[in-house]
Amino acid sequence: MSIAIIDSGGANIASLRFALQRLGAESGLTRDPQVLGTASHVLLPGVGAAADAMVRLREAGLDAVIPRLTQPLLGICLGMQLLFADSAEGDVACLGIIDDRVKPLTGGAGLSIPHMGWNQVRRNGDCPLLAGLDDAEYFYFVHSYAADPGPATSATSEHGVAFSAVVGRDNFYGTQFHPERSGAAGATVLRNFLELS
Repeated sequence: MSIAIIDSGGANIASLRFALQRLGAESGLTRDPQVLGTASHVLLPGVGAAADAMVRLREAGLDAVIPRLTQPLLGICLGMQLLFADSAEGDVACLGIIDDRVKPLTGGAGLSIPHMGWNQVRRNGDCPLLAGLDDAEYFYFVHSYAADPGPATSATSEHGVAFSAVVGRDNFYGTQFHPERSGAAGATVLRNFLELS
């Protein structure tokens, strides 16, 4: 197994690598299209603004490479949002793998933005990333933007309104929460991802 983490400049890369190490899985950080093409599994982490992340991916030519990958890919937090067609954060075109838009979270009475902390995730049909976990498991979130539930949504969470917490389309998967910061449940999600072929 060869695990490639796309170097998108996210601040969560070190904690993601440690989480993978705890599962006995070594990973490498890369922007090399050839390395990505030959990896068995690819992760796209991200923290920060969508526009900045897309600039970094375009500079490395990865905006064209990533949508053509055929092995399992997991986008995490901003990395999940980059799988969508575009984001209202900076009004930027993203990778276009999922044909929908990422929008600002609106919050509501007594709810702060960003949505930060532990929240329940509810399955929406079959979700291989959540196999072996209870429905309504808690995961750790930090985000101000989210995608509405849609055809690619396999689990939702709620912060004033329902939003996509897990998405999947073909070999592409995404979690709006941070599995690397979500304890045993997050470790199960990462293990389930690594077992995808």
